[in-house]
Amino acid sequence: MNLHQFRFVQEAVRRNLNLTEAAKALHTSQPGVSKAIIELEEELGIDIFARHGKRLKRVTEPGLQVLKSIDAIMREVTNLKRIGEQYSAEDSGTLSIATTHTQARYVLPEPVAKLRQAYPKVNVSLHQGSPDQVARMLIDEVAEIGIATESLDGYSELVTLPCYEWQHVLVLPTGHALCTKEHITLEDIAREPLITYHPSYTGRTKIDHAFAVRKLEPRIALEAIDSDVIKTYVKLGLGVGIAAEMSVRDVVDNEAQTGLVVRPAGQLFGQNVARVAFKRGAYLRNFVYKFAELLSSRLDRNLVARAMTGHVNDYEL
Repeated sequence: MNLHQFRFVQEAVRRNLNLTEAAKALHTSQPGVSKAIIELEEELGIDIFARHGKRLKRVTEPGLQVLKSIDAIMREVTNLKRIGEQYSAEDSGTLSIATTHTQARYVLPEPVAKLRQAYPKVNVSLHQGSPDQVARMLIDEVAEIGIATESLDGYSELVTLPCYEWQHVLVLPTGHALCTKEHITLEDIAREPLITYHPSYTGRTKIDHAFAVRKLEPRIALEAIDSDVIKTYVKLGLGVGIAAEMSVRDVVDNEAQTGLVVRPAGQLFGQNVARVAFKRGAYLRNFVYKFAELLSSRLDRNLVARAMTGHVNDYEL
């Protein structure tokens, strides 16, 4: 058995048992992938996949156990490569970050800039997606570190730590009736057309939950994944925006020039927690630890290292 066979089995599963797609992803031929998998099955004396003719139909029960071992082996192979990179080129390489648009646009610029100052030979690769896509990029080792608000703590393959808290705010066009109201309620907001995030982004579940608890049905006029889009459409008069507080700092500093007004809404929708995540069992290079420290004063190398070995819980923060 060899690493090529392990990669072929992994990729076949990732591509929903489509060997043609697996072969494309691995830059090889479909017959070559099929032959390598069969040879591995013959050597192990079991069927990893159940077949219908030449097509793979499902992973067998012993195949599931084989996949667990293959995943562990390939994870350690990746770790070996990173250890080699760490000591052959200690302060250089590429840091791959998976994150959402809001984090990439409003939170990460300063820590990325500071990392580049500390490690000028390190390149940074940003991969943006939904929180679930961020999790998948970590699991598939497309990225080494992930930052998002939703979903990351729902994956057993990941180690996650709280990074910072934030709240939603209301974004109103200048002159809107709610601008002069001292205490804005959920009932007030529910009567307005709302412009906010897509359900899988930036704490939207907290917004939906708050309305549901009060048995209110909000009028969602527009959903977006981009906070700048929310602000743009509010300014055009399409409705009241609900956005992340870190995305409106420019508005808070220049309300008169932007034509927008910001009001805190944490009392209505509660606090949100942005989390940092790593693939469980991964080897983290020095500059990955450094970047985690730059993200939050709560995080340091020892804490992250303990978390990676299963010896830390959220309450220890």
